[in-house]
Amino acid sequence: MPAGEFDLIAAINDRLPGDGERIRVRSGDDAAIVEPAGASAISVDAVVDGVHFRLDQFGARAVGRKALAAGLSDLAAMGAQPGEAYVVVAAPGELGDDALLEIADGLAEVASRHGVTVAGGDLVSSPVLVVSVTAVGYEPKGARFVTRAGASPGDLLAVTGRLGGAAGGLALLEGNGGPVSPELGDPMLARQLDPAPRLDEGLALAAKGATAMIDISDGLGADAGHVAGASGCRLEIDLDRIPLQDGLEELAGGRGAALELAASGGEDYELLAALPPEQLTAANEAMDRTGTELTEIGYVAEGEGVTLKLPGGGEIQPRGFDQRRGSLSGSG
Repeated sequence: MPAGEFDLIAAINDRLPGDGERIRVRSGDDAAIVEPAGASAISVDAVVDGVHFRLDQFGARAVGRKALAAGLSDLAAMGAQPGEAYVVVAAPGELGDDALLEIADGLAEVASRHGVTVAGGDLVSSPVLVVSVTAVGYEPKGARFVTRAGASPGDLLAVTGRLGGAAGGLALLEGNGGPVSPELGDPMLARQLDPAPRLDEGLALAAKGATAMIDISDGLGADAGHVAGASGCRLEIDLDRIPLQDGLEELAGGRGAALELAASGGEDYELLAALPPEQLTAANEAMDRTGTELTEIGYVAEGEGVTLKLPGGGEIQPRGFDQRRGSLSGSG
C-alpha cells in the first residue's frame, strides 16, 4: 500500500540536503521563508514524461537530476549564484513510492553538488509524470546579471564545452545511429541522464565581460536566434568551428551529419556567450580555472537572425526544439 501524501513528503524532505544560509523556514510549513541579499534571478521550468524524457529509459533518479539541472542551467546563463529551488512533482497514481523517492534522490544529488537548498514544493496527482522546478539565484557582489539582450556588432561568439552530446545520448537511448564504443557512448548518455549546469562558467564569463548569454537547451541554432532577437543584431556562426562531442561523428555517420545534429540538438546545457574581442583571453583563462574549454565559433554583426555557415560554403536553417511544434522546428 502506498504511503500517505504527508508521510511521503516527510520522507522526501529527509533525503534533501540541509538548509543554506538564506533559509529561515524551509519546506514543511505553509511557505518557505528566505532572507535574500540583493537582486534575484528566478526561473521556472518543467520536464514531462514523453516530451523531455521517457521514464522507462531514464529511470526515476535521472528524472530528478535532469529537472533540477535544467532549472539551474537557466541561472548559469544569467551569471547568477545559485540559491534555492522549489519543486512540484505531479505523478500518476500508479507510480510507486520508490520511484518518487528516487526522483527526490536525483534532486538531492544535483542540489548537493551545487550548494542549492530545495526549500519547498508540492506533490500532486497527474495523468502524466511532470517535475517542475523554480530555481532562484542571486547577483554576485560586484557583478551584474547577464541577459540575452546585450550583444553588439563586433562581439565574438563562444561556447563552453562540447555540443551534440545530449542529442547523441538520446539517439543511443532510442537505439539509433551508428555503433560507438562504451568509452564514447557513456559520456553521451551522461549528457542526457546526468546533465551538468555550467554555473561556475556562467559566473566566470559574467565577471569577464560577457555582453549576452544563453544556455543551449533548445539547440544552438534556436538559442542563437533568441540572442539575436533580444539584442537586435545578427549572429554569424561557423559550424566547422563547433566543438563536437567525442564519438558524435561515428554515431551520426559523418562530420556533416554530426555538425547538423550539434547545431539543432538541444539539452547540452552549455553556454553561448557574446564577448568583446579584448575580453576573450581573460575569459579563456577563467575557463581554464573551471576546467571547461571555451571555443570561439563566430561573431555578432549588423542585421537580424542567425547564419549557420557550413564548411566549404552554404548554410543550414537554424532549428531547435519548440514546445508547441515539436522537435527540430524552424526558428527563423
